[in-house]
Amino acid sequence: MTYVDGFVLAVPQDRLEDYRKLAELAGTVWMDHGALSYVECVADDVPYGELTSFPRAVQAKDGEVVVFSWITYPSREARDAINARVIADERMKHDHENAPFDGKRLIYGGFKTFLSF
Repeated sequence: MTYVDGFVLAVPQDRLEDYRKLAELAGTVWMDHGALSYVECVADDVPYGELTSFPRAVQAKDGEVVVFSWITYPSREARDAINARVIADERMKHDHENAPFDGKRLIYGGFKTFLSF
């Protein structure tokens, strides 16, 4: 079964186009190195929950939108190899200080698929 890296982050609405450009580059790089898919989604129906929610998870502030994304790979081993190549890719060298999101509020993790249709 496939392996999935998942991400949730908050992006200032006035930097969403900057984020889209960065994500477009990242998607190209991941796909060039063997990812099966790369998906970026902008929140459309994500209410602020009493205890938990996507906005709470990333401490979204006024004027920020939640982004949910994932990358799929053939396996965990493939993911590790692909990510190593992505990190080494010169196209991914950019100024982290001016990123269009706060990396400290980024949630990410790798997941084994256990059910898929």
